Amino acid sequence: MTVKDYVVKNIITRVIKSQDYRIEVVNLLNAEFLQFTIDFFKKVVEAKLASKDITIDWYRSAFLSEDLPSDEICINSGLNKKTISNMYRSATKQIVIEASTEHFESLYKSIQALVDNEDEIDLTLTIKFKGVSVDLNVNESLIVINTLAVKRAAIRGGLWSTAGKRAEKYLMLTLCKLYKVSPENYNAEHFVKNKSLDVDREIDFYLKNNEKQYKCEVKLMGQGNPESADVIIARDSNVFVADTLSQQNKNQCDQLDICWIACRDSNGYKRFKLALDKFRIPYVDYKGNLDTDLPKILDKLL
Repeated sequence: MTVKDYVVKNIITRVIKSQDYRIEVVNLLNAEFLQFTIDFFKKVVEAKLASKDITIDWYRSAFLSEDLPSDEICINSGLNKKTISNMYRSATKQIVIEASTEHFESLYKSIQALVDNEDEIDLTLTIKFKGVSVDLNVNESLIVINTLAVKRAAIRGGLWSTAGKRAEKYLMLTLCKLYKVSPENYNAEHFVKNKSLDVDREIDFYLKNNEKQYKCEVKLMGQGNPESADVIIARDSNVFVADTLSQQNKNQCDQLDICWIACRDSNGYKRFKLALDKFRIPYVDYKGNLDTDLPKILDKLL
């Protein structure tokens, strides 16, 4: 699962322009899910046609085969791999196979019981591919529908997390470029955990002045997530950059003497220079045109 560079560029552009960036992630989610659905239906047709006995065993043998990657096995059984990891504290292939097989059997029994109780309902899912048509009965159709639902949830969770992490560093770099901050005055190196420390939390970005480094935390969170701001306390941050901040979040930052930037506020990105002033980091006040400057900056960064 990847977040394309053009999506990252669009996210950063919308964030700095005080626009909602979520539509970019939703569009990518839809594209990935629809592509998965088409590919999955193709596999269903092939597996169904290759099965000698048209029973539920065709799905079990074709889609829970140990020859498949573990990610596919758990999704095909109607489970998310992260769920398996949380349940068993591990997600080795053997555990995935055992958990997926057990869950599939339980799922199928639930579907069978539902079908027996709702005998007035009949459902047939017809899939046509290259002139070939196969029909799935109600049991098979519900299994396929459940698999697609689980896959969409897995794509959704992964994309939102990946999109945020992928964009955070480049958002800070873009702000630095807008204000012409010298590379000597920031550190965007990839975080490497120091195993010698009992607690070593990941820091998104550092602003620097001579030997001093100032921790910058970036969270592209939305309304209704005030607890996300608590990370600034845990990581002893000096600067907090967010998409949206409630008034309570802002008050909390002010009390802790933390410079905050709420990008969704009108021209919210301009508060970045307050942090530069506070830490005496040289910069040039930005008075340019975002429509022309952002594409140039982002094309160089990505």
